[in-house]
Amino acid sequence: MANTPVTRPLPSDFVDAIRDIPFYREHAAANSFPIITKSDLAESFPDSFLTPRVNAALESGAAQYVWSTGTNHARMQLIRPPLFLLKTYYAVWRDHPEIGDTFAAGVPRISVTTRLATDHVARINEAKGGTPADIARRWLDDRTVYVNQELDPARWTPAAVDRMLAEIDAVRTERGDGRYHLDCSSYHAAYLLMAAGDRLAQPVSAIHGYEFTPRNVRRFLAERLECPVIELFGSTELGYLYYGDTRGRYHPHLGEMEVELQPISGSRGIHSLVVSSIRNPYMPLIRYNTGDCVHTRDGSSDPRQIVRFCGREKELLVTDTAITSQAELDDVIAEISPQVFVYQLRVDGSQSRLAYTTFDGAALDRARADELADAATKLTGSTVTVAHHTHIPIGKSGKYAWLVR
Repeated sequence: MANTPVTRPLPSDFVDAIRDIPFYREHAAANSFPIITKSDLAESFPDSFLTPRVNAALESGAAQYVWSTGTNHARMQLIRPPLFLLKTYYAVWRDHPEIGDTFAAGVPRISVTTRLATDHVARINEAKGGTPADIARRWLDDRTVYVNQELDPARWTPAAVDRMLAEIDAVRTERGDGRYHLDCSSYHAAYLLMAAGDRLAQPVSAIHGYEFTPRNVRRFLAERLECPVIELFGSTELGYLYYGDTRGRYHPHLGEMEVELQPISGSRGIHSLVVSSIRNPYMPLIRYNTGDCVHTRDGSSDPRQIVRFCGREKELLVTDTAITSQAELDDVIAEISPQVFVYQLRVDGSQSRLAYTTFDGAALDRARADELADAATKLTGSTVTVAHHTHIPIGKSGKYAWLVR
């Protein structure tokens, strides 16, 4: 368990759900729980979660071992029901007041996201035969198919774009009466829109929820997709917890969960997100520090006041004068130039270099670049210079790291 003096009790339904799990037994008996982390869980996993019920579920296939995605942070092994994350996604889509009708209509879900996700689906469908490139291997269930097969969407070839567009058209025609729901990484969707233009059939609804989405990228999607564009927040281990609306507000979807916030001292109102969840019956997570950060409307630790998810705690930039989240730097960038697309801050001691690309490929003019450098310097406490790039490499997970140290 985490070495912290701060413990608290939980409601009886949470305690009853975990009292037989070795990892929690001592704390459940006292109804006094500390905050835990990925490292705490890993120390004794899986033995500390293997009850007779969990062993039986693993044997029958009702539960399985999986790994969290580990975008730019440590991966974590889990025990959970098959398609756990997908089912929580469907639940949010079904219940969403702006796009629930497209779920009810049964339109297919076409996913344009990382190659890692596509490869995972092809791997679990190995028994179907064929090669991982075959579209038959890329159906997650009877409703969701993955189309991207390349690591870096900035390097998609015309042939790769043509293949994805053809697959999208075939799926929406054969299974959706011409309609489809777009599930996407925001960056992948933006690259596809730039590469395909009007050739991309418009979806009837869209969800992005794989990573932090910069304001400029979200605006780009909202302006070019002729449908509601919704953001989800969640994780492999917890499922989806919050959904956005088209006005940029967040709403909780916290069945069998409780949320609390822990302030990060010295920051500008950043809080760590701590979640207690019994949604996954085989590996409940109690007072689990997700590693994610949030801002609240009034700066308080009231989770009802959450207004945005501002990045990962391990990716906070800490200098002598400031603690800066990705969202705070993103605010500065978005206010100064809506043309900035991908960006990455590389820190070397007290100096930093902000590399950026733009949607149209052109560099910012000198005055705007200088304004961005000055604003980023004031925000972070690091002396920032700005450099235009035509390409910023993507990580091996298929996602971008905003901060390199």
